[in-house]
Amino acid sequence: MYKGKAKYLEELTSQLKFRSVDVSTNLEGSTPPSVFVGRAGYPKVFIGPMMSLEKESSFLDLPEEWLTANKTNEEIVNLRMQLVRGKQLANIKQQDSFVEKMQAIALAKNTVEIEARFKSKPKGRFFHEEMQPFGPSAELKTFHAGNSKFNPYLEKAYYDNDLKASDAVILLNKKGLLISQLQKALSTGAFGIKRQRKLVPTRWSITAVDTIVADNLLKEVKYNPIIDNFKVYEHFSMQNRFEILLMPSTWQFEVIESFIHVLGTEQLMFSDYETHFKKKEYALIGGGYYAARLAIAEFLSKCKKQASIVIFREAYPGYIPLGVWNVRENTRKAMQQQPKEFDNLDSALKYMGSKMYIPLSKWINKSKVLKNYKCQKTLNDFVI
Repeated sequence: MYKGKAKYLEELTSQLKFRSVDVSTNLEGSTPPSVFVGRAGYPKVFIGPMMSLEKESSFLDLPEEWLTANKTNEEIVNLRMQLVRGKQLANIKQQDSFVEKMQAIALAKNTVEIEARFKSKPKGRFFHEEMQPFGPSAELKTFHAGNSKFNPYLEKAYYDNDLKASDAVILLNKKGLLISQLQKALSTGAFGIKRQRKLVPTRWSITAVDTIVADNLLKEVKYNPIIDNFKVYEHFSMQNRFEILLMPSTWQFEVIESFIHVLGTEQLMFSDYETHFKKKEYALIGGGYYAARLAIAEFLSKCKKQASIVIFREAYPGYIPLGVWNVRENTRKAMQQQPKEFDNLDSALKYMGSKMYIPLSKWINKSKVLKNYKCQKTLNDFVI
């Protein structure tokens, strides 16, 4: 039996058979633009550009566009295997010409031309449950990036030395910048009070941006009027099914994930939740929790409503861990669909259960928010 979701997905990714792009110790091409900051050895970490042999590589690092383009799991992995990671060791508070080059890439509006020489031939590949996969990597010997035009909003935040990093993320999100753009800029230390700026490992920056934006939206959402019936939103893509229940109650949030026969005969369930108040500890199911939470917060903020949320997610054979963007974008896509509406909880759950492989009883037994809702309803029945 697997001890937690992370170990299970680690075993899954170890069995994947994909071939990385073959490159020599010299590479001429472009960066999407994209930068990767590792976390091993923190506070000394490897930072460097993600590069492609192609002159135009923007689509390789635009997760917000992949579902719209109807890309399959395999197609996305093969695209990402074209990216080569160059890296150089740096202290998180380091401010030198190389870090400045990485910040310039993260702020770039379009693809940036690059030339790189490696200390050795790039090898390997990278898969992780929370981050997008990529191809081979190697330490850089030399690196040159062509001139790039900055995104004007990112540029303004970069030169504002008195703007807190969290405030920059919130402001830029309101300006319509992509979550992936904010994550890359934050990871390179491009935001924040000047003397406090530092590199942030990519894995941490992903969850940080999801959390900052969602927390800001939820401040208002928690004062919005409560929805007046039960709604179910749903979406299926990339061997994932999402069934999302909205209940007429104050904010609570839960994600329950099930992995069904992805490796063999297993049927595993993992979950975590929060009540009306924010979780203090990191979610047991990882960054996907915060990615889904952001998508739901965006939806409720836009429609100016409040609800309790339970997300049922099933992953089927052929599922590949591609990073938490998968959860965020699938949840966003689900909330764009026309919902099924119900007058009572039992009817809503029965409908959801008809779409799931795992029996409804197991979902109900696993859910904390459903138990909380039923308890609240029972108590309210006695209030005169």
